[in-house]
Amino acid sequence: MKYLKKYDYLLVGAGLFNAIIAYLAAKDGKKCLVVEKRNHIGGNVYCEDIEGINVHKYGAHIFHTKNKRIWQFMQSLTEFNHYINSPLAMYNNQLYNMPFNMNTFYQLWKTKTPAEAIAIIESQRLTVDNPRNLEEQALKLVGKDIYEKLIKGYTEKQWGKNAKELPPFIIKRIPLRFSYNNNYFDDPYQGIPIGGYNPIFRKCFASSDILLNTDFVTNSYLREKADKTIYTGMIDEYYDYCFGNLEYRSLRFEEEVLNIHSYQGNAVVNYTDSQIPYTRIIEHKYFEFGEQQKTVISKEYPDSWTKGKEPYYPINTTKNNSLYKQYESIAHKEKNLFFAGRLGEYKYNDMDQTVFNAIELYKKIN
Repeated sequence: MKYLKKYDYLLVGAGLFNAIIAYLAAKDGKKCLVVEKRNHIGGNVYCEDIEGINVHKYGAHIFHTKNKRIWQFMQSLTEFNHYINSPLAMYNNQLYNMPFNMNTFYQLWKTKTPAEAIAIIESQRLTVDNPRNLEEQALKLVGKDIYEKLIKGYTEKQWGKNAKELPPFIIKRIPLRFSYNNNYFDDPYQGIPIGGYNPIFRKCFASSDILLNTDFVTNSYLREKADKTIYTGMIDEYYDYCFGNLEYRSLRFEEEVLNIHSYQGNAVVNYTDSQIPYTRIIEHKYFEFGEQQKTVISKEYPDSWTKGKEPYYPINTTKNNSLYKQYESIAHKEKNLFFAGRLGEYKYNDMDQTVFNAIELYKKIN
């Protein structure tokens, strides 16, 4: 084994959480050993240069936040552009603006005023005090037309289940905007790193020793090489599934290089028809306002998760959350071992929350 010296931190996983830890540790003169099972750093935010386009290999990642301090911290790592996320939705070969706003309502019903749109939505809403499932919850929030055309098919593809079988809490709220505002996020700070995300990871891990293509689970002796371990892998896998398997959803991507200037004219188009197997098409050049002569698109397919596939996000049902609590109870007894990130904490956080959590954990354990 090449790296036998003692480290301050063993960082299992080379994604965003551990990148922030490594960056802060290096500023304090501490040394990190990074163990990553993939052949690259960057986790799911990794980009690949294809035809001069920074391709988001594991799906679209737009950094956005309300936290000015986190935004300033990220800008200290790299320069961001002014990209605004304005996806479109395709249903039955018709395009609709996202999020649901006055443009969407005009496309649905030809309404021109908020009062007209509100009247239609109110007339379609399901009157029920305690929705029993996701379908009832969505119908209560937005009514029949929006649900059936723009939510139902997409959601059922995403989760691999009928909407009537999904718990209502998955859709706690659905924003309705009675203005002509296509900005998907309501966060004041938003953008994409100029040149993609990879420079952030190169900067953060610059002082770290890195082992790629290395599975920590089968090389757990590496923990002895550091005073503290931060583990961003699957918590149930770490404990050899002693309480049972947590459930995850996976994704797969079909990527194409096209010898045309533009395919869809927008970075993200969602496909809400149930008969179309993918949930969205990403055209990567538009994240950075590209004018390349070719273009690269990715079709994103939701996929069931089994061992060996990449777990992209947890399925936070009551049953799974209860099972996670069992793993969390033994994790709390560990000395100098910290579970973090979406897989370690079994929670899907946005990137800004991930950065915040990493900063807070670093402060707590130093």
